Amino acid sequence: MVKRRSVRIEILPTAKKDLQEIVDFIAQGSRKYARLEKQLIINAISQLLDFPNLGKPFGYRSVDARQLIFKNYLIIYRYKTEYVLEILTIHHHARSITNNPAFTDED
Repeated sequence: MVKRRSVRIEILPTAKKDLQEIVDFIAQGSRKYARLEKQLIINAISQLLDFPNLGKPFGYRSVDARQLIFKNYLIIYRYKTEYVLEILTIHHHARSITNNPAFTDED
C-alpha cells in the first residue's frame, strides 16, 4: 500500500485579493455567476492536492513556481516546503503580468 503524502494549500493575501476582485467584477453583472466562478477557481486549485505538479513551469522574473491555466486565469503556485503549496496569485491573462503585485522586487 502506498501512503499518499498530505499537501496543504495556503492562499497568500495577494491571491485572496485577486480572487475577491474577480468575484466583485463578475458580480457587477451577476452575483450567481460570481459565486459559481469563485467555486470553479477553488475547485481548480483543489486539484493541486492530488496533482501537485499540475500545470507547467512559470518562467517570469526567475520565480521558481508553476502555473495552472484555468479558463482565462493563470494560477501561479510554488512549494513553500515539501508539504505546503502556496498560491501566489490568480492572474487574468488579459492583464499585464508586469503589474502583478505578487512579483514586485520585494519578493
